[in-house]
Amino acid sequence: MSFSSLFVRQRKRFSSTVRNQLSSDCGVHTSDVDESSAVEEAHAERVNGLLGIVSPDTSDNIKKEFTVNSSSHSEIQDVKRELIWLSLPALAGQAIDPMAQLMETAFIGRLGAMELASAGVSMSIFNIISKLFNVPLLGVATSFVAEDISNSASRVSTVEEGQQGSANGKPFDGVDKRQQLSSVSTALLLAIGIGIFEALALWLGSGLFLNLMSVSSASPMRAPAQRFLSLRALGAPAVVVSLALQGVFRGFKDTKTPVLCLGKCLGFSLISLVGIGNLSAAFLLPILIYYFRLGVTGAAISTVVSQYIVTFLMIWYLSQRAILLPPSLEALQFGGYVKSDIQTLLRYALKQMDGNRIISGFLVGRTMASLLTMTLGTSMAARQGPLAMAAHQICLQVWLAVSLLTDALAASCQALVASSISKRDYKAAREITHFVLKTGLVAGFSLAVVLGLSFTSLSTFFTKDREVLGILRTGVLFVSASQPLTALAFIYDGLHYGVSDFPYAACSMMLVGAISSAFLLYAPSVFGLPGVWTGLALFMGLRAMAGYIR
Repeated sequence: MSFSSLFVRQRKRFSSTVRNQLSSDCGVHTSDVDESSAVEEAHAERVNGLLGIVSPDTSDNIKKEFTVNSSSHSEIQDVKRELIWLSLPALAGQAIDPMAQLMETAFIGRLGAMELASAGVSMSIFNIISKLFNVPLLGVATSFVAEDISNSASRVSTVEEGQQGSANGKPFDGVDKRQQLSSVSTALLLAIGIGIFEALALWLGSGLFLNLMSVSSASPMRAPAQRFLSLRALGAPAVVVSLALQGVFRGFKDTKTPVLCLGKCLGFSLISLVGIGNLSAAFLLPILIYYFRLGVTGAAISTVVSQYIVTFLMIWYLSQRAILLPPSLEALQFGGYVKSDIQTLLRYALKQMDGNRIISGFLVGRTMASLLTMTLGTSMAARQGPLAMAAHQICLQVWLAVSLLTDALAASCQALVASSISKRDYKAAREITHFVLKTGLVAGFSLAVVLGLSFTSLSTFFTKDREVLGILRTGVLFVSASQPLTALAFIYDGLHYGVSDFPYAACSMMLVGAISSAFLLYAPSVFGLPGVWTGLALFMGLRAMAGYIR
């Protein structure tokens, strides 16, 4: 099924009244007289056209059609331009966290292969626990806030013109900057609750999680890994709330604020690009790791501090645009969020699917399938020993940092597609889809070439260990060649969320994850670490294929 058919299906979901009005206005009848008249008029126009004769009515119709087509083409170009301008700040926003992790990996890597390997295992555990609900929360918050804003704009007709287009860091003209949106309050309260739960799970269960990752109490990686994981658990609430805030800003079609607001008060372009939080991490990392000789413990502390700085600044900026507290408990949309993340699907999606009920837990199952596959890869790498695990951590962080840059296109595309569908502008939605797929493919191949040429020299930035560097040389193909597939996989994910195609996104991810996990369980025992990387590349390739088939 193509995305075009999904747009058509979305069209059918909105209102039968609209369809009846369209049929009536278009003059669709079954009368033989009307049909005969239409045929005769069409034949006459064709004959006149061949003779070079244009009737006044036909001339007027041609002018009207040309005007409509020109207007439509202009609107499509505006949408593409908006997509690009949304993606540029989103590109910087998506790069902030991966670049911070790369920086952290580089500092820890210079301590030694053992420290890097233990931190890598802990990061993998933190990711699978902290992102269990985070990824669905991000996508759901984006769609809910975008829908809430669209519905609010349609109700306030006197300022309708002031609410068109993208905010992108600027308040709408003629509209109160502080809007009362229940979707915003719900997302924040839900994120705080989930964050506290995740922190307790990571703190109390650190030993159990390490055992599951094949890091036993006898392993030299155990002690530093457990300290690192326990400290990183303190930052879980900040991570969840920060991700929910990103979803809220995406719903506002504002991808610039999460990047620029962090350094706005100081006015320096460098701070605006990388953010105060990550500058604080860059400042604290060398001091705590080398000056105070805290090692991986210092790295964990600096990361947690920077996460809370980022979160509090984003909350402050959002409070300038929206009222954070709900008017009443009844106004909260916990039912919609819970149905999306745990029980069924979005209440929004169920409402538009002709009453068909879906098996519970689709979105959580989708996220779990992705995280479990990635975590299984890390676990299999840890079984190869500290040196192999250190090399895997470097390859993985470079791969994720570069590939997540293409997620900026998916994030902007998701908001624009959801907004276009809510306005019943299906032509614009299709144009956005085709444009972003082409752009993503070009970006993927470009990244593959750049990484293929520079990865060997780039590796020395993360470690000086010759044995680790030797293993890293075998990972060049994995990091570079998988970029086009990874780019398409992320973009298809954004499109699925944008058109509320949650069932297929969830089912395909679970199937792809099962196939890739089966490969990962077998291949490393035969091929070693290259078997792990081949399995992860297979995972991204199957995701891209599933999106293409749809």
